[in-house]
Amino acid sequence: MITLNVPDMSCAHCSGVITKALRALDPVAVIGFEMHNHQVQVDTTHNAAAVINVMAAAGYPATLA
Repeated sequence: MITLNVPDMSCAHCSGVITKALRALDPVAVIGFEMHNHQVQVDTTHNAAAVINVMAAAGYPATLA
């Protein structure tokens, strides 16, 4: 499980864009959101660097929590 801080995430639209980007990387990833903490949890077979790169490309820079 990868937990990321995503300071620019604030609404359902944000989570939708993030979900779409992460599903393109891994269609079976399990994705969870903690909007109040600006965090995303991703259970995927890909490494954290790949997930962070996809998030940045989608316009949501992230760092490991």
